[in-house]
Amino acid sequence: MLIKKPNDISSSEITPKSSFLSRRQFIAGLAATGAAVAGGLYLRRGSWQMEETVHAGAKLNGIVKSPFDTVLKLAPLEERIYRHRCVEGWSMVIPWVGFPLSTLIKQAEPLGNAKFVAFETVYAPDQMPNQKRSVLDWPYVEGLRMDEAMHPLAIMTVGLYDEILPNVDGAPLRLVVPWKYGFKGIKAIVKIKFVENMPPTTWNIMAANEYGFYSNVNPQVDHPRWSQATERRIGEFRKRPTLMFNGYADQVASLYSGMDLRKNF
Repeated sequence: MLIKKPNDISSSEITPKSSFLSRRQFIAGLAATGAAVAGGLYLRRGSWQMEETVHAGAKLNGIVKSPFDTVLKLAPLEERIYRHRCVEGWSMVIPWVGFPLSTLIKQAEPLGNAKFVAFETVYAPDQMPNQKRSVLDWPYVEGLRMDEAMHPLAIMTVGLYDEILPNVDGAPLRLVVPWKYGFKGIKAIVKIKFVENMPPTTWNIMAANEYGFYSNVNPQVDHPRWSQATERRIGEFRKRPTLMFNGYADQVASLYSGMDLRKNF
């Protein structure tokens, strides 16, 4: 496994695995003290499909071998230590394991008129109880502009903390785009399409005025119901300033040159 070390994130900043595993209790504590946004936990329960009823490491029934297991052979697996910023105002630093999304796209050889990449999650309400609820219109869908998807920071992950990605965290494949809010990182991906027009995305369908297609981390553009100027790192009490593009402005700002980021939020 290759390890690509970030230039501006020290190893001491990595969220301890114990804190990562107990992050829901931390977030619940914020809610109890009024620090979490109203309704935020409800949104997370909808987007983290199984976690209320299925524990990490639990076995799922009815799984068959996929003909797509060869996706892991497309490129050497790399460790990418990335900041993770949730739209709800909390953050982590996670050591993901995966490979560049661009490698998969190049292998698929999309047509020249493809301008966007559309992703779809698995739909299995018998194994994922939350998909039986009407909180979202299942299956979960997401999308990126082609140049975003081809950016070297965008990865498909198969693990974290040097371990296989747990089911509750999006196995077998999860998208990680570190300069965007976490909900853009669709989990349990089973379908990828290359399309000419901007694809629908689940949270944009549910509340277009709150969750734009781009969803770039931007401290200057507040959520309609809370400020995005600061964030609270998991395991810390004090808030810290939110960084433009989650701290990856030097690498990705050129993707949005000339765009009104208040309109294209």
